[in-house]
Amino acid sequence: MLEYIKEPNDIKSIQPEDYRALAREIRRFLLKNVSRTGGHLASNLGIVELTMALHLVLDFPKDQLIFDVGHQSYVHKILTGRKEGFKHLRQFGGMSGFPKRKESDCDAFHSGHSSMSLSAALGLIAARDVNQTDETVVAVIGDGALSGGMAYEALNNMARLRKEKKNLIVILNDNKMSIAENVGGMSAYLNKVRTQKEYVKFKGNVEQSLLKIPKIGKGVASFLKKSKDSIKQLFVPGMYFEDMGITYVGPLDGHNIPLMVETLNRAKQLDEPIILHVVTKKGKGYRPAEQNPAKFHGVNPFSLKTGQTTAAKTAPSNTEIFSETLLEEADKDSKIIAVTAAMPDGTGLGKFHDRFPDRFYDVGIAEEHAVTFCAGMAARGLKPVFAVYSTFLQRGFDQILHDAAIGNYPVIFGLDRAGLVGADGETHQGIFDIPYLSMIPNVTIMAPINGKELREMLKSTLSDPKGPTAIRYSRGEAGRLYEDQWEELEYGKGQILEKGKEAVILAVGNMIPEAHKAVEILKKYGYEIGLVNPRYMKPMDEELLKSLSGQYPLIVTLEEGILNGGFGSMAARCLMENDYKGKVRSIGIQDQFVEHGSVQELRKMLGIDGEHIAASIRQWIEE
Repeated sequence: MLEYIKEPNDIKSIQPEDYRALAREIRRFLLKNVSRTGGHLASNLGIVELTMALHLVLDFPKDQLIFDVGHQSYVHKILTGRKEGFKHLRQFGGMSGFPKRKESDCDAFHSGHSSMSLSAALGLIAARDVNQTDETVVAVIGDGALSGGMAYEALNNMARLRKEKKNLIVILNDNKMSIAENVGGMSAYLNKVRTQKEYVKFKGNVEQSLLKIPKIGKGVASFLKKSKDSIKQLFVPGMYFEDMGITYVGPLDGHNIPLMVETLNRAKQLDEPIILHVVTKKGKGYRPAEQNPAKFHGVNPFSLKTGQTTAAKTAPSNTEIFSETLLEEADKDSKIIAVTAAMPDGTGLGKFHDRFPDRFYDVGIAEEHAVTFCAGMAARGLKPVFAVYSTFLQRGFDQILHDAAIGNYPVIFGLDRAGLVGADGETHQGIFDIPYLSMIPNVTIMAPINGKELREMLKSTLSDPKGPTAIRYSRGEAGRLYEDQWEELEYGKGQILEKGKEAVILAVGNMIPEAHKAVEILKKYGYEIGLVNPRYMKPMDEELLKSLSGQYPLIVTLEEGILNGGFGSMAARCLMENDYKGKVRSIGIQDQFVEHGSVQELRKMLGIDGEHIAASIRQWIEE
């Protein structure tokens, strides 16, 4: 029946008796396409019926639907006429795996990070008031996202809507998961609510039952409705949302389309905010994803028959090397603590949890808390290691500055996915960490060029931490280039890899292979180009820079990150202050957000691949 879904709202022409068949067809479509391109699978399989119900009730693009994080928006894209885009899902020039306003008017708000939907929805409500329009606003937020502090800030603000008699529908999509299994107090609370199955049935007819009691029924019912400690309290522990002034309904079966349609239609009629607690099964309809939803959260192309990835693996990843090294050091030092923000597997800390459960902490989707939590431990002599994606550490910027750096506490940040990450696009590219970390006093920033250097950087930092320290490493396989030229680490000192005459390249971390390629290309034209591994972005090796300035008429910096405030900016300033008379040029990413595509495609587009680097340097030499 998907052939009939060509435009927004086409689902409304599907007959109710065909809803189940359409849901099965959507799941087959998702499995067929995501197994070929890769993408977020388990979350989308789990939200099929709920998304169908939303589309049966809402009118697109007039009504506004916001998906928290946004990785579960595939079904929404199908139902708004974008199924052809799945041929090139997350591929260069193809459809994004996240909501994007410039992709469709039916995407109310771009997203990619967690816990933001409620704040954005409140903003849309305010705009609705000012513009004097009447669209329905719905936010879909997962139970995992409720571990993020921003969601609570929005809930606190949302309570005012009841006094103002304004409607906002919040769908709490409860699948017991974020990426990994949920942790924390809200997860425990929702688990208690789920187990009170009798509450749903009781709530629907308690008032009618009381009214039938002769003489006293009406008065009791009225009293209970007005009482703060209503009869709900007997069945649902805490009634957290109701106590905040937000009407709560649930838990509801999110795979029951007629029930969801009826409930959503009623919710639209209210003049107050309402939370619909909807229980769904992540990975529903595909047994491997149901059994291991974390593995199928974000997947590379895989075999539908076996569930195994089709990509051949030839070398350990940077994440695996970081994880194994941390385990080895933790065996020797009981003060080493590992911390993750709801991503134990993605950051490689799953094994640490298994071996040292008493020294492992998953704080949920709460990077701000994680940073200050680590600073507190470091203040008392522990050695906390917070493994986190570069793009997610952005959310802890103030805590790094205020809580870790001012006190100069030795918190170690394992900055995974630094640089371009590829298919997840703008919201996930780790290209901002050098600028946002380098401006903070006391912070050390390191970038290894191969697996051996990553291992040694972590070991060195654990044995002699200087303060807050970020070790930034890229996604994917660890490099082997220049491992045979290993030199012992010295704090704040770089390493000369190749000597030259006409120019020298200072290449940060994972850009060494591209720099090496450029050096080899330029050799064919008769140029001898030097190559340096800075190792430390901060503190910068000023002594090495002074030495290079006396040898080369052209110094080129190279980084897979934003140039504004990046390594190149810092190096150029240092050279200028030391009266360097030659030319300084910086290669990196201009002032822009980088869309999705393979890393190699993106490097070529941005002009930071070996061929472009060589062409630029040749031009600068010949100027």
